[in-house]
Amino acid sequence: MQTVAKTSEIPNFGKKVVSVSGREILLINIKGTFFAVENECPHQGSPMGAALVKDGYIACPRHGYRFTLADGKCAEHPEFVLTTFPVRLNGEEILVELA
Repeated sequence: MQTVAKTSEIPNFGKKVVSVSGREILLINIKGTFFAVENECPHQGSPMGAALVKDGYIACPRHGYRFTLADGKCAEHPEFVLTTFPVRLNGEEILVELA
């Protein structure tokens, strides 16, 4: 796992884009639970940094496709899955596993 940010850098219900091993990863904080997803919608590649986060899902800002934060699945369009990454906290450090 790689350290990618500190918890203090992402406020509650906030997002932050980080670059990890040449990939853009979007970090999301929901009441102290952190998620990491690919910063590119699998539908048409739109950046997810401006996406709406609500009720355990993230919605693409371009077409509104909703992906669950836990596993990246899209109920309305199951052929599209947003890549998610395991996250672990080590004190204030946010660690993400890309493999």
